Amino acid sequence: MNEYDVIVVGGGIHGAGVLQAAAAAGHSALLLEKGTLASGTSSRSSKLIHGGLRYLESGQFALVRESLRERAILLRIAAELVELKPFFIPVYRDTHRRPWQLRCGLAVYALLGGFDSSTRFGSVPKRDWGQLDGLETRGLDAVIRYHDAQTDDAQLTRAVVQSALILGAELAMPADFVAARLDQSGVTVVYQQGNSTLERRARVLVNAAGPWATETAQRIQPAISIPDVDLVQGSHIVVPLQVTAGIYYVESPQDGRAVFIMPWKGATLVGTTETPYRGEPGQVHPLPEEEDYLLCVARRYFPALNAVTRAQIIERFAGLRVLPAASQAAFDRSRETIFSVDRDPNPRVLGIYGGKLTRCRACLEPHQRLAARGIDAGGDG
Repeated sequence: MNEYDVIVVGGGIHGAGVLQAAAAAGHSALLLEKGTLASGTSSRSSKLIHGGLRYLESGQFALVRESLRERAILLRIAAELVELKPFFIPVYRDTHRRPWQLRCGLAVYALLGGFDSSTRFGSVPKRDWGQLDGLETRGLDAVIRYHDAQTDDAQLTRAVVQSALILGAELAMPADFVAARLDQSGVTVVYQQGNSTLERRARVLVNAAGPWATETAQRIQPAISIPDVDLVQGSHIVVPLQVTAGIYYVESPQDGRAVFIMPWKGATLVGTTETPYRGEPGQVHPLPEEEDYLLCVARRYFPALNAVTRAQIIERFAGLRVLPAASQAAFDRSRETIFSVDRDPNPRVLGIYGGKLTRCRACLEPHQRLAARGIDAGGDG
């Protein structure tokens, strides 16, 4: 039976990151992906590498600081995939957040980002408003400009996996995780590939299955503790408008939520929503009411879209966030990654639940240390 130091379940950005980190540390590693790389949430995000400006309102300063640090690192090490873009926040007479509040928030943003050149911000002069892609100017009081980054999430995930493969990692795809059996020295992993049922040994199993992480954990025997999480659907639409000046960070006229309107492959991407999801993760899709919601937001800011109907949407997709279970609205919940282990010390199973695309590299550091402990201990309890 083939043996590995680490077997990773899930070919999204977190699984890709674990695979690369393990291979870079000299460990033998195998990734199991049941479909294609980035086929789940990691190809259905808002395509942003950002510091999380809105998280300042809920006092998540450590999250913002870390996100800004990670953004700077990704801009440096993945410059061909992560690009700094101007962001515009239009402020109208009926906008909840006033210009002075946004400037104060951006000053804190710059402070947490170490006053790097990428954290500079200011106002767009009124004489230049006509250059903002047909943005509605009636009732417009100010336009605040700052910078964050955009990426192709699926391409980024594939690039990380390719890097891991060059370092010696292995990939089984498509390969459906069936079960895992724990013993004192590690874990036996069973998976289906084609018509074959295969078994592989590992010192550590990493559950990075995203929306399927709970289902994956339930297939491990003896049973392990599973975090209490909710799935929240985030839908996006692509509409026939070409914005070129930058990315617009706007406020929904219905409920004040933050929505992004951004250039995407010659058209315009609008997202996202936050709708509780109870179904099978593979069946997630935008709901008609979500599409109407996003169209309403886009029309509020770009009159050229007033005549666009749902039938004219070019593309639509929905991804699933994994958030801590709570009664409060999804918009107000923490985006911190949830980590779990089957035992401490010397874990045999590590679980990753939730997290942000921006922090995919940083959030893996605790798991890398835990995995190393499990590997170095040889699984001995």
